[in-house]
Amino acid sequence: MSQTEHDQKIIKYRPYILASVMLAMFVGAIEATIVSTAMPSITADLGGFQLYSWVFSSYLLMSTVTVLLYGKLSDLFGRKPVMTLGMSLFLIGSILCGFAESMEWLIAFRFIQGLGAGAVLPIATTIVGDIYTKEERAKIQGYLSSVWGISAVMGPAIGGLLVETVGWQYVFWVNIPLGLLSLTGLWLFLKEDVEKNRSPIDYKGAILLTLALTFLLYLLVEGGVSVSWTSVQAIVLLVLAALLLVWFVLHELKVEDPMMPFSIWQNRAIFIANAASLMTGVLLIGISSYLPAFVTGVMEEDARTAGFTLTAMSIGWPIAATIAGRLLIKIGYYKTSLMGGSALILGTLLFVLMKPEYGPWWAAMSSFFVGVGMGLTTTSFIVSIQSAVPWNLRGAATAANMFMRNLGSTIGVALLGGVLNASIQRSFTADESDELNGLGVEAVNSLLEEEQRNTLDPDVLAGLQEAMTGGLSTVYLIVFGFAVAAFILLFFLPKNE
Repeated sequence: MSQTEHDQKIIKYRPYILASVMLAMFVGAIEATIVSTAMPSITADLGGFQLYSWVFSSYLLMSTVTVLLYGKLSDLFGRKPVMTLGMSLFLIGSILCGFAESMEWLIAFRFIQGLGAGAVLPIATTIVGDIYTKEERAKIQGYLSSVWGISAVMGPAIGGLLVETVGWQYVFWVNIPLGLLSLTGLWLFLKEDVEKNRSPIDYKGAILLTLALTFLLYLLVEGGVSVSWTSVQAIVLLVLAALLLVWFVLHELKVEDPMMPFSIWQNRAIFIANAASLMTGVLLIGISSYLPAFVTGVMEEDARTAGFTLTAMSIGWPIAATIAGRLLIKIGYYKTSLMGGSALILGTLLFVLMKPEYGPWWAAMSSFFVGVGMGLTTTSFIVSIQSAVPWNLRGAATAANMFMRNLGSTIGVALLGGVLNASIQRSFTADESDELNGLGVEAVNSLLEEEQRNTLDPDVLAGLQEAMTGGLSTVYLIVFGFAVAAFILLFFLPKNE
């Protein structure tokens, strides 16, 4: 097939390819909000609130580490086969998660799910970068970013409905028909003309990064809980993580075909976009992971209402993403990004000021502004990055940005989970009453289900809710700090792009 014939086929089938890509992104994006909404019910059923953050950390760890490897593989072998591998692993993990009989097994199956998830979002975004011109991408990336918003609108609603009707297991199983339909569309309509490349795959880099993040993740989650911050174990974990990260960077700088091509980071737009994505990843996971638990356990609302508070984030996201596509053309990504950063600061500040008596509408309003900020910034970042590199680096460059946001979420859920657990434990230890003084973090499991809350002594219930409120207040203060850091970084973006 000549290049002209290949291009004509791509143009002919672009609407079908775009639909398949958006469906794949929807499957990957909905996972965050739908599982967050179901987590109070899952924890009430399986127990183990002290392992709550590990359900997110295990998934994020594998998706973060593998996103770079998948991005490089897609540049070498094409987008379609790598997407097929990733989606297949994701769906297998989804099936297994629904059969988990303990929190430990759920965490193990989430590793498998995350192993595949690392391919879905970055490669879907890269395919769009391949089949549309630079001028068209701003508009199309706005559509893609809106998928995050639509998924967040539907995710909590679907999650709440499934939990209250057929059970939390279907939160994972709903992925299966959607994922299979997406793959069918890609294999029918996406015709790739890939120049075969025999460059070696950087497996060593993947292993080094996996080990470094695993040690760091464990320390952040368990620090202050099962591992004292001043203990020898904590110091050893920190040193190992630091040494492995340094080794990874040195390896990537000298290897012939690195998993993380640091050369692209010399472009200031890419460097700043990636650094800001790290910050937004932390704040996004901090809100989406723990807001449902706060609304359910402290505000004493049902799963549907908890889902609604996250849905508001998604209403803001697609609206802002669609507007961002137009703003990028009119005012450029510098001003568009600053507008997004301002919305993130406003949204996270509202979370800092939130009190239980303000009710779910305050939480929803806060989520909405965070969604606006994410819609404006993510669209700006992807368009600017894909315009800065050629085809043979587009997969790696897109994956690098996804990696930084996932890395932020991975570190964020671990760090914030550790902060929350430690704060709750300190609250119990400092309490003078015998009913609370000897409790562990797992005691807050009883807050997450109405029947269990109703059996608690009023003083114990108030003490548990106060402990969770105090812990989450600290979490939201940290999230606000990351929003401010991201906003400051945006001022260093090139102004003339």
